[in-house]
Formats: sequence, C-alpha cells, structure tokens
Amino acid sequence: MNIAVVGLGLIGGSVCKALKANTFHHIMGIDTDPETIRKALEQGAIDEAIDESRLSEANLTIVALYPVPTVEFVKKNADKFRKGSIVIDMSGVKGYVVKNCTPVLDEQGVIFIGTHPMAGTENSGFDYATATLFRKASYILTPTESTPQIAIDLVSTLGACMGFGQVVIATPEQHDANIAYTSQLAHVVSNAYVKSPALFRADGFSAGSFLDLTRVAKLNEEMWSSLFLCNKEALLNELNIIINSLGEYRDAMVNDDIDTLREILKTGRERKEKSMEFYGQERK
Repeated sequence: MNIAVVGLGLIGGSVCKALKANTFHHIMGIDTDPETIRKALEQGAIDEAIDESRLSEANLTIVALYPVPTVEFVKKNADKFRKGSIVIDMSGVKGYVVKNCTPVLDEQGVIFIGTHPMAGTENSGFDYATATLFRKASYILTPTESTPQIAIDLVSTLGACMGFGQVVIATPEQHDANIAYTSQLAHVVSNAYVKSPALFRADGFSAGSFLDLTRVAKLNEEMWSSLFLCNKEALLNELNIIINSLGEYRDAMVNDDIDTLREILKTGRERKEKSMEFYGQERK
C-alpha cells in the first residue's frame, strides 16, 4: 500500500520506522518541520515527503497529531483523501476525535477508525522514535457500528506488523473512561507529586518507589493538556475519586486513628493483589 503518515513525532516517526522495518509498504511523510523531514528521509523512515495535495495517492492515512490538530487536519483535507481509503488517528482520546472525524469522512466515502497505541516514553519528537516502540504493547481500535470488518482487519494486521502484542476493540466511550484511569490520572498524580518542596532535599533518600511514581511527571505539557481537556468528564471523575481517597488517609492520621489507617491500607493492598491475579503478574 501507499501509506501517508501525518506528523513525524515520537508516535508518527515510530510508526514509519516500524513499517519500514517490517513491511514493504511505500511510506509517505507529512510534517511541518523541514528538519524532521530531512532526518526521516536520511534515516530511511519514509520513502518520500509529500504535502496534503497528494493525500489522494494514499490507500491508508495515519494521522499522528494531538486530538485538536487531528480533527482540524481531517476537516481541512476531507476532500483530498482517496475515496474508499482508510484514515486512522493515533491520539490518546477517542470520543472527541471519532465524533468529529467520522461524519466528515463518511460524506467523502472515506473510512475513519480511531486508534490508540498504548506505548510511549517521557520524551517526544522524531529523535526518540524507534522501530520497536510498540513491541508487545496493546493497540486499541474504536470502530463504529458501520465500520466495515475488512477495514478493521486491515488495521489490526498493520498493528501486528508494527509489533503490537494485542489488538483491543472498544467503543470510544469505553476507551476514554479506561484511559482516564490507567494513563491520564497517573500523569496528573506524578506531575503534582514532584511539586513538593521536598523534591530537592531528597538526594540519597530515593529508591524504586520514588522513581516509579515520578517517571511520567516529565511530560509534554502541550500534548497532555489537550488530552486532559478532550477527556475532561472522565478524568474529572477519576480525580474526584482519588482526592476523596487521599482525604481518608489524611483524616485517619489527623485523628491518630490507627485502626482506620490500617484498614484502608489493607484494602489498597488487597485490591492490588487482586488486580495482579486478574491481569497477570507480568502486567501488574
């Protein structure tokens, strides 16, 4: 196939490198930064650079931009995609993107499927893109009821070619509710955690738990602020839950209530143990 990849950052660049390493597809890159395009060509991540006027040559277009720019790009170029072709996105929220892109492309006879690679790093940009970023990760697809099965199968197969370990099918609503808990909340908590004045007094006092909890505090604020607001309702629900839970720990300590403190700590431990059994030890 001719595959156009729009946005050659960490995700888009890794898509290109994974496809070039594992398939014979012709990869066409689109990016607003000439230096990124130069690097992508030099490293063989793309076969050629194109602009939006050549989107009609692509059998499949992969839009690897933030949610709002994704929607803007699709709407602006809706009439340029090849009729009968497939367009997928790679952004971290699905309800907002699917709701805005699907009807626009339906009118053009183009199939849209929202997707989300459950992989990444604390770094961003093409310089950090690798052909192995998606290895063994989950690839989430959020087709609608009208999405042709052949299109779902094609994108699923492409995911396998990129190294994903499993393809998960979900509704956009299911995706956003789950991702608010498993990813977005973790970034909020980590980012808030490092705002303690103790951060710069901890040299020599930190171990694995500190490193685990602070790793994703180093985030891309442009991307994550967009993701948070595009998934506002689900994330606020999770924030309210954890704020209430933290209040229980605080109140127990303020009142020197060791019985309550012991009980809520026990409950947390038991839930973690149960989740390890549910998901499997290797995925804890």
